[in-house]
Amino acid sequence: MTRRDFLWVTSAAAVAPAPASASPQTPLLIPVNLVIDEHAKLGPKSQRKFWSRIWPEAHREFERSGIWFRCTRSSGGVERPENCEPIVSGLRTDALNLVVTGSIPMEWDRGLALSGVATRYRGRHLCMIALQHAHGNQIPLLSLNTCVHEILHALLHDIFENRPAGVSGQMRELRVDWYATRLWLFHDGAAIRQSAQQYVERAAFPKLS
Repeated sequence: MTRRDFLWVTSAAAVAPAPASASPQTPLLIPVNLVIDEHAKLGPKSQRKFWSRIWPEAHREFERSGIWFRCTRSSGGVERPENCEPIVSGLRTDALNLVVTGSIPMEWDRGLALSGVATRYRGRHLCMIALQHAHGNQIPLLSLNTCVHEILHALLHDIFENRPAGVSGQMRELRVDWYATRLWLFHDGAAIRQSAQQYVERAAFPKLS
């Protein structure tokens, strides 16, 4: 399938009505650990953007699909030693860590001004959000909620692999944005919920009730 074919298929799927289905009676609980980077200079405006729009919007969209977050908060931050891998503190092994900072470290960003990344870091699962570039839902298939996008990389198991280069990497991003678009416009998260259940089992997170 070419990139153009993929765009056509995903566009058609996004405008098609979502199949009618009852919401799951029992929510899938996922442990999420929030870390606000204490080393970043996050102004009140940036923090308000995160707490009043970006995070509530993401939380609401996943909840509609039957995925609920059991949130904790940890103190920590992102240290950026010169010519070295970033040092991220405050992470937990028993949760998906969501780190909110100002910008993605240069070693991971590579000059692309990324709004977020999802990766494994020293045995911990990490989604990092850069408030300089993060945003809520803007344009279907093109510009989606940054938290939703990065968390989907974990729930869809992309976090277990290195990002492929070239067209394969672009296709993976388009796939995530397709799922995010259906979640936003049609509250259609059945496939995401199934993948998220497998993710929790694969990550060996503790069962929540």
